[in-house]
Amino acid sequence: MPTYKSTPNFKHGMPETIGVLVVNLGTPAAPTTGAVRRFLREFLWDPRVVEYPRLIWWLILNLVILVIRPSRSAAAYRKVWTEQGSPLMINSQAIADKLHKHLVTASVPTQVELAMTYGEPSIGRAIDKLVASGARRILTVPLYPQYSGTTTAAIFDRVSRALQRYRWVPESRLVNNYHDAPGYISALAGSVRESWSSNGRAEKLLMSFHGVPRSTLEDGDPYHCQCLKTARMLAEELGLAEHEWTLSFQSRVGREEWLAPYTEETVKELAAEGLARIDVICPGFSADCLETLEEIAMQNAEFFIAAGGKSLHYIPALNATDEHIEFLQNLVSRHVHDWAAIESPVERQASRERARAQGASV
Repeated sequence: MPTYKSTPNFKHGMPETIGVLVVNLGTPAAPTTGAVRRFLREFLWDPRVVEYPRLIWWLILNLVILVIRPSRSAAAYRKVWTEQGSPLMINSQAIADKLHKHLVTASVPTQVELAMTYGEPSIGRAIDKLVASGARRILTVPLYPQYSGTTTAAIFDRVSRALQRYRWVPESRLVNNYHDAPGYISALAGSVRESWSSNGRAEKLLMSFHGVPRSTLEDGDPYHCQCLKTARMLAEELGLAEHEWTLSFQSRVGREEWLAPYTEETVKELAAEGLARIDVICPGFSADCLETLEEIAMQNAEFFIAAGGKSLHYIPALNATDEHIEFLQNLVSRHVHDWAAIESPVERQASRERARAQGASV
């Protein structure tokens, strides 16, 4: 028989909170080969991320990838690591902390916890903290504007498994995507305008999204379509003509065909066309991380210059900017508005008295 988590701290009439679980991908604990290997083993073994037959993939993963890739990735992480730790962790925690401050000012008690799909803080531990704080309703907010089975669905899997451990399962909702939300598009446009105001404007804006295997599109994943819609809406919000912007997909690995055009090839082509400068924004990344700070701002800047360009300017992710937090606050409020009817103190006291009359310990 399974053993389920109980709620021994529950008392009749105790105040409830709404739990908000903010989730990002995850990061190694340190920029070392060993830490990166542990992180990659968990990340790449998830069948949501790699859909190969398990036995074949186990051999490839353990006998090839985890032998070669960790040291290379660790070197890349060291380029962007800070005294405070991983940029992804720092920026994601700042988002969660600032969102919590905005939400607790509302009339409904709210607790926000950050979790990572892979690594720490784990989704299971974050949910435990929310439940311990009195959360009987939990909204999961993946920091992925565009839905993908490799990201959002992977979060759903882990949240579901974590909730299965409980005797009294909290009510749960998941934000599926927000790729075309007006507030999200407005925040992106504001970040581009701010960059143009401070750093000048390039001849072309490149919108680079994280790539996934093309087979996911053919199997019905909406990610590609949602990326295209985000790019189109951002271009419209900025008033860009067709020749003033383009999009691409980055982070391709392996020999399998991925979503195209590829970012590395695109920046080289733009340089070959005679563009001296390009601006690059990554609208699929809510928080700056290895893929934006090292892959785009460093690697692809070098590719662009080597191909004849002069400057690639990276426009930072939204991170914990006021516009981003305001959007996320509105997003959360929209998803939990009917959860807001929590008992008043008077109603809680009445419930406590009724329970005491029935012999309960309160």
